[in-house]
Amino acid sequence: MSREHPGLYGSDRSPDEQTRALRAGEVPVAVYGLGKMGLPLAAVYARATGNVTGVDISEDVVGGVNDGECHVAKEPGLPELVAEQAERGALRATTDGVAAAEGAAVHVIIVPTPLTDDREPDLAAFEAVLDSIARGLAPGDLVVVECTVPPGTSKDLVIPHLADRSGLSAGEFGVAFCPERTSSGRALRDITESHPKIVGGVDAESTRVAALVYGEITANEVIPVRDATTAEAVKLFEGVYRDVNIALANELARLRDDLGIDVTEAIDAANTQPYCDIHAPGPGVGGHCIPWYPYFITSRVAAETPLLLTAREVNDSMPAFTADKLRDELAAAGREIRGATVAILGVTYRPGVAETRATPAAGVIDRLNDLGATVLAVDPMLSDEVVASFGATPVSLSDLPNRAIDAAVVVTPHEEFDGIDWAAFDDLVVVDGRGTLGDIGHRVYEIGGGPRGESSETEAGPEIAADSSHGGPGR
Repeated sequence: MSREHPGLYGSDRSPDEQTRALRAGEVPVAVYGLGKMGLPLAAVYARATGNVTGVDISEDVVGGVNDGECHVAKEPGLPELVAEQAERGALRATTDGVAAAEGAAVHVIIVPTPLTDDREPDLAAFEAVLDSIARGLAPGDLVVVECTVPPGTSKDLVIPHLADRSGLSAGEFGVAFCPERTSSGRALRDITESHPKIVGGVDAESTRVAALVYGEITANEVIPVRDATTAEAVKLFEGVYRDVNIALANELARLRDDLGIDVTEAIDAANTQPYCDIHAPGPGVGGHCIPWYPYFITSRVAAETPLLLTAREVNDSMPAFTADKLRDELAAAGREIRGATVAILGVTYRPGVAETRATPAAGVIDRLNDLGATVLAVDPMLSDEVVASFGATPVSLSDLPNRAIDAAVVVTPHEEFDGIDWAAFDDLVVVDGRGTLGDIGHRVYEIGGGPRGESSETEAGPEIAADSSHGGPGR
């Protein structure tokens, strides 16, 4: 296929001419996937190039973007940017991926790549996008993968898949990987300035073009690496580092009672040495990134990976540990977990984000149900239907003081919880999974920190009890 707009891959124009063409909208861009990371990326591309088509399977999302509306919540600056780019015609959306591909010279893929029940990477949505791109692919096009994939995907899957279905030869189009390095709640800043952009292509020309394109997207530096497989590994290595580090923090937190120390205080003090960067313990690790990335590696290697798998086991064990700690704290107060009414504060996997994939709250709720507790759950980010799907009775934050609860577990500290009037409750036992409560006038046990508030003076003394807020990386 040939088209009116020539691509950048293999172009005989100078780099400066290519950059001018990109900025002038003469190099159309298609962004496949307009979710919580894809829409910010499409909007930034639109601002930089003036010519972006976003593709999504949701007609509601597509209609909203075309009307200048943003469906991604709590993303500073994004609603304004989407409205601005849609109004000036720089950003439009469609459900027709083939039509978008036919009109684009740069194709950016940022769709979900989850795990199957067998912990294998599920690339079904990714491959569906490749099918659409192949039907519109032209010589000179560049395909950029931003979503997380197993190492070797660009080389072993993307290139042959596109070549086979497009009729083009591998050297007629470029493929590069640029890992998405973005966190919810700060997407625009992360895309445009927070971190260097890593790019790696299946050949030198793919790397060159990807670096040129992303040089227009970010104010930070662009770091080219040896090849696409190396770039794919960068994203995974970032995630498994955090998983292993959090597992270390969680294992240390489990030793708190045996050691008789505040582990979070020890971690904070240890981290004042520049070679130490222990993350914060908690009730588990959630989301679609950190808990899944080890399996993107292990699924593609023959070698044993005991450290990665052990870290997963430790982190996967923390929800049950958290529930069992509540059982023990109730017992220490002379009460039984069976028949107790327990409120779970936060069901999403992180504060301020309406995402529940791999959330630790699921394991906490399951274990409490197994122990015979009556489980309520509060989450201002989620509908009652979603909360109920985890096996807990949904309760609004405003209605919580009207419930006769015996205990609470802070799993995800949404900012809305800062306004809870703890004095409205009688004699609670609370497990603080994230170290955000301090002295609230009830018996509190902090994961890693130990007793807080009423029960802390007998164990640690009033001086330590007065300083009950601990930060640290990963908190």
